[in-house]
Amino acid sequence: MFIVALFMAFTLVLSTFSIPVPGGHFYLNDIVIVIAAVLLDPLGAFLACGVGSFLGDVFFYPAPMFVTLVTHGLQAIVISLAVRKIEGKKGLAIGLLIGQIIMITGYTLGRSYVYATPEYAMLKLPFDFAQAIMGAVVGLIVLRKAQLQKKYDKLMA
Repeated sequence: MFIVALFMAFTLVLSTFSIPVPGGHFYLNDIVIVIAAVLLDPLGAFLACGVGSFLGDVFFYPAPMFVTLVTHGLQAIVISLAVRKIEGKKGLAIGLLIGQIIMITGYTLGRSYVYATPEYAMLKLPFDFAQAIMGAVVGLIVLRKAQLQKKYDKLMA
């Protein structure tokens, strides 16, 4: 449970740092979401990623907090399940692809609802794609270069 809480804290902290872009902000928490979702079981991934991002919104930008909870929570569950249910790199690739589609779709629909304008959501769409790609690529690089899967497995043994 300590590892889940640690990833939740990382997610919360990185959801408070952003790069301003037209129509909103570009967040770095997707990197931790990818890492946590790959390492943790689906429930732990939901707590660390969905609840961690939700708390970041509660404290710093509450308007989309429920969109964030559902979107990042579902994204993390799907990635975690795919990694565990589909063998090898194929599971990772499928999980990341579907997870990033969930993130992009969830925020596009959520912004349309929260801000009552699909035009606002469309303005942010290219940045959501960039954020999804950056989160997946950087998350995978960190996982591989730091050998986090091996370290996590050793810690859990």
